[in-house]
Amino acid sequence: MSGMFATVEAVEEGLSRQGYLPSRGIATSVFLADRLEKPLLVEGPAGVGKTELARAWASAAGRELIRLQCYEGLDEAKAIYEWEYSKQLLYTQLLRDRLGEAVAGAGTLAEAADRIAAQGNVFFSERFLLPRPILQAVRADRPVLLLVDEIDKADEELEAFLLEILSDWAVTVPELGTLRAKVVPRVVLTSNATRELSDALRRRCLHLHIDFPAQDRELAIVRSRAGEASEALARQVVAAVARLRTMDLRKAPSVAEAIDWARALVALGIDRLDPRALLETLDVVVKHEADSERVRSRAGEILG
Repeated sequence: MSGMFATVEAVEEGLSRQGYLPSRGIATSVFLADRLEKPLLVEGPAGVGKTELARAWASAAGRELIRLQCYEGLDEAKAIYEWEYSKQLLYTQLLRDRLGEAVAGAGTLAEAADRIAAQGNVFFSERFLLPRPILQAVRADRPVLLLVDEIDKADEELEAFLLEILSDWAVTVPELGTLRAKVVPRVVLTSNATRELSDALRRRCLHLHIDFPAQDRELAIVRSRAGEASEALARQVVAAVARLRTMDLRKAPSVAEAIDWARALVALGIDRLDPRALLETLDVVVKHEADSERVRSRAGEILG
């Protein structure tokens, strides 16, 4: 077992240098996943920095980030590999004279097929293999981090394909056999918990739940990512966002939206979040009209 980071403190320092301010629990999970070479399943509401954690980890560790964005209907061909059929057809046309020589004199169609088969599986070789993100990560000659983003949006069948990779760091291509990883990739899977993931997938991963940060940590994040905002304005934004999250909104504001709000206020020359500024910039942080109407009627409460 080996890893890039010598200690949990090294993880904290490395992620912080990338602009990601981790809690102790987050840093510990990354350290263990790196040291034990285990996939890390990161769950939590949208907008708490799950994807950003993977990006920061890859940068801090000097690993290339390979991202697979999941969606409903994502299949093996788009996630793992597919054959370049257009290239195979082109080669068939270019080699048709040689194919003609190979089958010349064949008495039957079956004999002709046998002769072509005897030449080897020419058209299902690595030259025609088109690797997608998962196979790219397995075949990489250099250290990489594979981000399987929003795995809960993909169908359950994709989880079954992932199990072999996460167990053996290998991908089986029927025509070529099993392709094993030269360098064990680090893997981060993120989920917004829109559906329950299988126990088999969970068993193969370390688990990390990220919730919206406490106000002091979110303030540190906003100050780090929106340094142009004054201390007082940053505090007002973070406090207002915290109150918004207690409301029954269709979409609670994310950390990224808190940062955007602080930047937007600065861009407008606003150094204090008052009712007028709140109403003028509300669409930066609240993304549904029904939510906006609810917040507008409670502007004074939001501002404390």
